[in-house]
Amino acid sequence: MPSTVEQLSPSRVKLTIEIPFSDLKPHLDKAYREIAAQVNIPGFRKGKVPPAVIDRRFGRGAVLQDAVNDALPEAYGKAVTDNELTPLGQPEVEMTKLEDNDVVEFVAEVDVRPDFDVPASAELNAEVEPLAVSDADVDERIEMMRARFATRTDVERAAEEGDVVTLDLTARVDGELVEGGSAEGVTYKVGSGGMLDGLDEAVTGLSAGKTAEFSSELVGGPAQGETADVSVTVTKVQSEELPEVDDEFAQLVSEFDTVEEMRADLADAALRIARLEQLNAARDAVVADLAAKTDFELPEALVAGEIENRKQQISDQLARAGYTIERYLEEDSDETAETPEEFWAQVEQNARTSLKAQIILDKLAETSEVEIGQSDLTEMLFRRAQASGSSPEQEMQHMMEHNHTAEWMGEIRRNKVLTEIVKGAHVTDTNGEAVDIAAINNDGTLAEAEAPTQAQAVTAAVDEALARADADAKSATDAE
Repeated sequence: MPSTVEQLSPSRVKLTIEIPFSDLKPHLDKAYREIAAQVNIPGFRKGKVPPAVIDRRFGRGAVLQDAVNDALPEAYGKAVTDNELTPLGQPEVEMTKLEDNDVVEFVAEVDVRPDFDVPASAELNAEVEPLAVSDADVDERIEMMRARFATRTDVERAAEEGDVVTLDLTARVDGELVEGGSAEGVTYKVGSGGMLDGLDEAVTGLSAGKTAEFSSELVGGPAQGETADVSVTVTKVQSEELPEVDDEFAQLVSEFDTVEEMRADLADAALRIARLEQLNAARDAVVADLAAKTDFELPEALVAGEIENRKQQISDQLARAGYTIERYLEEDSDETAETPEEFWAQVEQNARTSLKAQIILDKLAETSEVEIGQSDLTEMLFRRAQASGSSPEQEMQHMMEHNHTAEWMGEIRRNKVLTEIVKGAHVTDTNGEAVDIAAINNDGTLAEAEAPTQAQAVTAAVDEALARADADAKSATDAE
C-alpha cells in the first residue's frame, strides 16, 4: 500500500494512501460474505448468495464502500508506521479515487507530533517553598484528635460558642419552601461556620425548644444564589469537653506511651508531608520549565479539545459542590486568580503546558525505553481507587471494559520519565537553598546516603536518552 506525506505545518500532515485491488480483495470477499449471511433471496440458501446476484440486487458500489471502510484502518495504520509518524488525534479522511478492479485512493489529514529538541535535566530549574513544620502544625493535629474523642453532655441552658446543637431548619423563598430546604436533626457546632451565613448568630443564646428566624443566601440546590428566609429550631444543646493532653490520651489515640513520643511522631509525619509537598511542587515547576524551554507549536485542535474538557470538568465539579466560580474564588485562599476571566485564562495556560509536557515525555519514554512492571500498574490502581473511593479491583475492571490500558500505561511511562527528570533538575527553595529531590522517597522519608549516587546514575541514563532524542530529531530534520 504505497503512501506519501505532505507536511502541512510542523504539527500537521496529509497522507495520500493507495490501496491496490489485490490488497482490497480480502475485504471485498468479507463484505460479500457478510451481506450474503444477512439477506434472504429466493432460490438461494442463506449465506450462499453469489456476488453477481448481490451486485444486481444491492449494487456493486455499496459492497465496495463496505470493503473500503473495512480496509481503511489497516491501510492508515500502515502508512503511519511506514512514515514514522506519531498521530496526536483522529484523522480527517476523504476518498479521492475509486476505480473498480484497479485502485482506491484516500487522503488523511492528521495532527502529528512535531520534531523538537529537549533540554537536558540539568538545564531545568524549579523553585519551591522551604520546609516549614512548626509546633503549631503538631498542635493543630492534636486538637483534631481531641475533637474526635470529645465527650458531650446535654445541658439545660442557652447555646454558647463551642456547644454542639441539634437543629431543625426550613428555608423559604417568597414564602414557598425551596426544594431540599427542610432538614431535621442536623448536628452543628456553634461558631464553626460553613453551613449558612447568619446561623451562628441565630442559634447563639437559644435553648432547646426555641426558634429563631434569619435571612441567608442559599449556596446550593435549585434556588442557589437566592436569599431565603430561614427558620431554625434548637432541639438539643450539648456542651463539649475535650480530653486532656496527657500520657493517657497519647495511649488512647496512638501507639505511644507518652505525649512526648506522640508529638515527636506527629512532627515527623508533618515533616514527611511537607517533603512530599515540596516534591509535588518541584514536579509542577519542572514541567512548566520543561515546556517553556522546548520549542514547538501545539496543534490548535488538540489544545481546543483539552481546554473544553477541563472547563467542563471544573464547571461540573463546582455545580456538584453548589459553588459558582465567583464564590469559589472568594473562599479558596490558595487560588491566585481574582476574577473568573483570570481563572479561565490560567486553566487554558495549564492545559497548554500539560499537553506540551505530555508530548515531550511520551517522546522521551519511547527513546529511553522505559519499562513498566506489575508493581507500577498496581500502584496506579491503588492510587486511582483511593482518589475515587472505589477498589483496585473495580479500577482494573473499569480499565479493561473501557479500553484504558494503553492510556494508563502511557501515564505510568510519563510519570516514570518525569520522576527521573525532576531528580536531575536544579531545585532550590525560596531562600536559595538546594533541595535534594532525589533523596525524597514516595512516603516522604529520606533515602539512605548511597541513594543520591544511584539517582545520579539514573539521571545520567535519562540525559543519555535526551541526547538520543535530540540526535533523532536532528537526523529527521537533515533527511527532510
